[in-house]
Amino acid sequence: QVQLVESGGGLVQAGGSLRLSCAVSGGTSSIYVMAWFRQAPGKERESVARISRSGGTTDYADSVKGRFTISRDYAKNTVYLQMNSLKPEDTAVYYCAAGFSLDASVAGPTNGRWYGYWGQGTQVTVSS
Repeated sequence: QVQLVESGGGLVQAGGSLRLSCAVSGGTSSIYVMAWFRQAPGKERESVARISRSGGTTDYADSVKGRFTISRDYAKNTVYLQMNSLKPEDTAVYYCAAGFSLDASVAGPTNGRWYGYWGQGTQVTVSS
């Protein structure tokens, strides 16, 4: 049973940085496309960033391009989301997700329903 555990959330001032981590257990993370989603109060869940199994392909929501970076460490079975230049509108619960894929080069879809495994979420709050 694959489990995802997020950490690294917190309260930060606008312009600051945070790094979220997602630890994968119960399986080898390299067989999964990994992604970060977020959901703000009263809003729908949205895709933030995705990374292929190989790590060579990444994709981002337009709202975070140039500020957020997704990466993965196979030795640690961990996926990261480095968030810089944070804005109050980045405030949300951030979720890590994993989906099995045969294609190692594809970043994966933005549709959350494709992902079979989810973490419990970590709160990120950006004050103005």
